[in-house]
Amino acid sequence: MDLEKAGMIKMAEKNFSIRMEFILLGFSDLPSLQGFLFGMFLIIYTSILIGNGLIIFITKVTAALQTPMYYFLGNFSFLEICYTSVTIPRMLSDLWTQKTNISLLACAVQLGFLLSLGGSESFFLAVMAYDRYVAICKPLYYPLIMNHQKCIQLVTGAWISGVPVQIAQTCQLFSLSFCNSNKLNHVFCDIPPLLKLACGDTSLNELSVYGGATIFVTFPSLLILWSYIKIIKTILKLPSAMGRRKAFSTCSSHLIVVGLFYGSGFITYLRPKSSHSPGVDKVLALFYTIVTPLFNPIIYSLRNKDVIIAIKQLVQK
Repeated sequence: MDLEKAGMIKMAEKNFSIRMEFILLGFSDLPSLQGFLFGMFLIIYTSILIGNGLIIFITKVTAALQTPMYYFLGNFSFLEICYTSVTIPRMLSDLWTQKTNISLLACAVQLGFLLSLGGSESFFLAVMAYDRYVAICKPLYYPLIMNHQKCIQLVTGAWISGVPVQIAQTCQLFSLSFCNSNKLNHVFCDIPPLLKLACGDTSLNELSVYGGATIFVTFPSLLILWSYIKIIKTILKLPSAMGRRKAFSTCSSHLIVVGLFYGSGFITYLRPKSSHSPGVDKVLALFYTIVTPLFNPIIYSLRNKDVIIAIKQLVQK
């Protein structure tokens, strides 16, 4: 009887530990590359901080960049820093210490911030597309439409509009029981790998994922598509070839960032659960959490003459 009771207690402790923490497998299948990966991610994170920090600084101190477009770009760069800081420091810590356990609460907090900031990034890209639409399609009304108050409202809306929905989705996900395993085959806490560990019926959660993706991925991307259809029609009507080139150049940087972010987001959250694989999920996760923030300052710097001039003036000073 005592042995039976001891066995039950041991089983309960095991289940309790599974519910209270996860083991992030991350790159454990590449033991010989742990040092290389740590160095690579450290360089990438430092580059993201420096590059986006530089964009924030020059958009604040350069008089020529005190326009709505650069106001949005500065906020977007700050968002990119926050977004990557949710995942990369934890990944660096795991690679350095080889301690990959994460508590249930820490996992929920990380996912909540990741989803909320990801939703904000999606809305920011839509706001920036709207700004380019007004600037190119309605240039005479641009100062009136994109006034300072309107810019603050758009930025505030982009920052906070996704928070309630994403927090609710996170709470709904972590109300599930995770009894299959405590080994999370991913580099950070994300929805697809967590759903694989959940026991019981997860159809409602999967439906909410598709609903969230519709709100934060599909809807903004359709708004961006509509904006650029209008923009392209207007550009093609311009009489000057130089004017068309300048207009396309202004929009191309934004389009590249949009393609990088939404492409990986669509594939991650809108493809069927049966087609998910740990390897592909990890690559896509790194793509939309690291590659876009890394390329953001490079794309906007190299393809924007105003930013290049501002950087040159800053270096000279």
